[in-house]
Amino acid sequence: MSQSPAPSGNRKRLGWILTLLALAQLIYALDLNIVFVALPEIGSHLGFPGQTQQLVVSAYVVFAGGFLLFGGRAADLLGRRRVFVLALALYGVASLAGGLATTPVTIIVARAVQGVGGALLLPSTLSLINNLFAEGPQRNRALAIWGGAGASGLTIGALLGGLLTESFGWPAVFYVNVPLAGLVALAALFVIPRDPAGRERRRFDLPGALSATAGSTLLVFALVEGPELGWGSPPVVGALALAVVLSVAFVVIESRSADPLMPFRLFRNRSLTVGMTVTFVYMATFGVLPYFLTVLMQSVHGYSALQTGLAFLVPSVAIATGTQLGERLATRIGTRTTLLIGFAVGVVGTAALALGFDAEAGYGLLVPGLVVSGVGQGVVWTAMWIAGATGVADHEQGVANGMVSTALNIGNAIGLAVFTVVADLGVDEVAPEALRAATADGGFLVVLLTAAGMVAGLLVTLGLPRPARAVSPAAAPERAPL
Repeated sequence: MSQSPAPSGNRKRLGWILTLLALAQLIYALDLNIVFVALPEIGSHLGFPGQTQQLVVSAYVVFAGGFLLFGGRAADLLGRRRVFVLALALYGVASLAGGLATTPVTIIVARAVQGVGGALLLPSTLSLINNLFAEGPQRNRALAIWGGAGASGLTIGALLGGLLTESFGWPAVFYVNVPLAGLVALAALFVIPRDPAGRERRRFDLPGALSATAGSTLLVFALVEGPELGWGSPPVVGALALAVVLSVAFVVIESRSADPLMPFRLFRNRSLTVGMTVTFVYMATFGVLPYFLTVLMQSVHGYSALQTGLAFLVPSVAIATGTQLGERLATRIGTRTTLLIGFAVGVVGTAALALGFDAEAGYGLLVPGLVVSGVGQGVVWTAMWIAGATGVADHEQGVANGMVSTALNIGNAIGLAVFTVVADLGVDEVAPEALRAATADGGFLVVLLTAAGMVAGLLVTLGLPRPARAVSPAAAPERAPL
């Protein structure tokens, strides 16, 4: 759908809007790595056993994954700016509660509420981008800037997490979100256009959201607690059985709903379907690497939280570079080829990264793999969001982004749970003096398995439609004036 070029004043306003949306993504990404670095101190102060420390991370990603579809539909029906501001407010309040937590239960609940805030924030942010920037080179550039901000958030999160944890203690990694979220929410009221009036009243399919959330939560609970309680224990078997029942219930609910949370007809869009699958694979592979790198640096090599944050500078700069390269490649050679290149580079870099997972290896042995894997990760990150938004009508961008974002978060939750189990196999039986080596060996196996998973992502990408004739950037349409 071609539209007339926007005047320079409109371009300037679009620039401010994109800056604000990029800041929101930075906040979202910041929280992912900032908590990884602080996990050991959170565990020791609040009394988490080693295996269950993962619940601090999983509580967030599971609830975010469960409510992302709901958040996407809310953005479509209630208004994108309205949901964007509400999400930031909820995120800030939950962050404050997390910093004030004095028990494991409190911090897990706070992280779950943060996850709901993230579930509202991510699809509303993407929906604003995909509605204000025309499909093609203009949107590609916007997504690359947004993705680069996310990569910067990973860098800043790891570094800031180390600085704050060492200087002020672990609660500071939660408190930092409060003023940031508040400022962006306030600025949004002045920068982002008001939502159109007179929206059609429709229902949200709350049963669908609850069944999806409960099912994924129980699945991750079973994966996390299986090694501790035993795979045949009643809580684990019961959780797995209920997860299956709730997943089936979700499918039935969606098939019968007049306004489903996830309209099945959207799966006829091959670009969206492949984009969702690629996103799931991405987070189950690339997305779990920061956790195991943190374990290697802190538990094996004895890095402090600050040293760990500094060590993440290299991969994060590589990822940010890859996001910009991904935009250029997608515009010139198409999304399909760009994803193939990104995954291929990721496989090579991640396999090289495994060589650094050795108890006696220094940081220098990790660097080549971190750089190459990071570039591939950034390329895939930008291209997979382009794929997920291609061919989707403006009024359904919210729910489509919710679907892709759900795949992102559930992929991360399941990947982290599964690979944590793999990494810990046999670790409990080793003598204390051999624990460092056993932990490094477990990480080595996991990193190789993630590289194999990236090959699967490459194969899935082949399902994308081949690109039509390339459109030159100069000919790209722009959105009409705001």
